[in-house]
Amino acid sequence: MTAFDQRGQRVNYQYNAANNINIGSVQNQMQLTEQLEKLRAELSKAAEAQVIDAEIFTDADYQVTKAIQQVKKPSPDKKSIVEYLSSAKSLLEGVSALTGLVEAVSQVIQLALSIL
Repeated sequence: MTAFDQRGQRVNYQYNAANNINIGSVQNQMQLTEQLEKLRAELSKAAEAQVIDAEIFTDADYQVTKAIQQVKKPSPDKKSIVEYLSSAKSLLEGVSALTGLVEAVSQVIQLALSIL
């Protein structure tokens, strides 16, 4: 059995998709909007924990917000949604503590392509 000595380590932020974002349950535009709002809230939590640089947070939050606005439209533009979310993903990829969140963004992109 492998043991890890983690004394002295401090975790400021840990993304837990199982408790927050449930992408697998999304079947329509309204549910996609709800999950995007949860994703945006997770970004805010990461920023509050100072896991993400304020400038990166602002840019990523803007991109997710634009995606949410587009999804809420009567006839959302898939291409724009994918572009906004891909931009947010690119911004977050360099932050190792946000690996799970980056994966969630990838899943939302695929979901948007399939249900819209």
